[in-house]
Amino acid sequence: MKRSTVLGAGISGLAAAATLAKHGTAVQVLDSQDSAGGRCRTLEANGFKFDMGPSWYWMPDVMEKFFRKFDHSVSDFYNLKQLDPGFRVFFSTSDYFDIPAKVEEQKDLFESIEPGAGKKLDKILRDSKIKYDVGVNDLVYKRSDSIFEFFSVPLLIKMLRLGVWESFHSYIRSYFKDPRLLALMEFPILFLGGTAKSTPSLYSLMNHSCFAQGTYYPMGGFNKLATAMYDLCVDLGVQFRFGHSVDNVELNEGLIDAVKGFETDGLISSIDYHHFDKNILKNGNENYSEKYWDERVLSPSALIFYLGVKGKVNNLIHHNLFFDEAFDQHAEQIYSEPKWPDKPLFYVCCPSKTDVSVAPESDENLFLLMPLAPGLDDNEELRDQYYVKIMERLESITGDQIKHRVTYKKSYCIKDFKEDYNSYKGNAYGLANTLKQTAFMRPKMRNKKIKNLFYCGQLTVPGPGVPPAIISGQVAAAQLMSYFNNKSYETYL
Repeated sequence: MKRSTVLGAGISGLAAAATLAKHGTAVQVLDSQDSAGGRCRTLEANGFKFDMGPSWYWMPDVMEKFFRKFDHSVSDFYNLKQLDPGFRVFFSTSDYFDIPAKVEEQKDLFESIEPGAGKKLDKILRDSKIKYDVGVNDLVYKRSDSIFEFFSVPLLIKMLRLGVWESFHSYIRSYFKDPRLLALMEFPILFLGGTAKSTPSLYSLMNHSCFAQGTYYPMGGFNKLATAMYDLCVDLGVQFRFGHSVDNVELNEGLIDAVKGFETDGLISSIDYHHFDKNILKNGNENYSEKYWDERVLSPSALIFYLGVKGKVNNLIHHNLFFDEAFDQHAEQIYSEPKWPDKPLFYVCCPSKTDVSVAPESDENLFLLMPLAPGLDDNEELRDQYYVKIMERLESITGDQIKHRVTYKKSYCIKDFKEDYNSYKGNAYGLANTLKQTAFMRPKMRNKKIKNLFYCGQLTVPGPGVPPAIISGQVAAAQLMSYFNNKSYETYL
């Protein structure tokens, strides 16, 4: 039986481990943390339970498809609830929209904002459904080693007809003029790691997930997904070794044959790609130079506050976006002129509006997030300054006094992403999905020199986000199985 090792028990690592175990290899997972989940960890304090990372449950079909491969369903592990409204967008104290779960109601909302916008939304969602099907079914499960993987005539015709290389900025402005609608349609792009001007319109597929599929929540918290994947791995016989920081690998005749004293026939690294190459692999076997990494466009980092609040907070729902300042200015200060933002946009998640288990009775659980350029200086003084700015605006817009009712507070920012995840420049989401960093133009999953070493996660294919991480782990595992058995990697997907 072949022995395989996975570094990192985050979402992509868990997906890789489960896939390898399913196909008959003995799998061990090493992780420096004390539990599985990676960025999907939880923080428990004073009766509050905080999701430390992802909170938007989109693309639910990807999760369902993953569990179906193991003869399970999402419902075997957790209760998935669709949110209605899906989220709220504030543009000022008196100007906000609740985005309903039903498309027909969304169209009515758009029409009330801009005449003709309802029919245009319908057209966008029909197009985005096609892009979603092309992206999720034809593109993201490819290993993206070469442009030639995409030289399928039917696929090229689809992509050309859809104009997928046009910028999202131009694409969406051909439909809408109202700046509120533009911000609403563009906001998922901010978390893909680019501005609308640098992101291809292919990623309007996110509008399909956001609007047509809807926004969901796993009752008990987003960590329920990570726990389900961990439990699946354990059932498949995967061995986990937590609290194991790896600082080297052992090579024999050009192959990795041991990791921290544990013998192995193949390795998948799901930890930070740059950190693994530079600080663990090293010795001239790195896939990419420091110059290469420095020239990549990273997705944002984030300043996050986990707050426990005494009593209920008025005028918030589960997901809340605060776009009361200029969208373009904040995006520019992330990507074009990196700096701490002058007038930041921010996001507030209040899961206790949906799930009473995440906060003491009658209290609120708040997760505040401000996107931030990676690689900036990060210190307590700056964090405190922005806490005051964000809380003042939050109180002003909601009309509720919150700050004096905060009973628990923890901040998390660039330094923490580096310390906990060895995250390159402290990024939160990975490598941006710009036009020049899509598919085969992203860092490769296979090491160029070591045949039994593969990478997965947010700095490689297919990109940032939880569903892409699940896919990334499966594709990396399929390639390692292909190496073991000399069969096509598609055999194992």
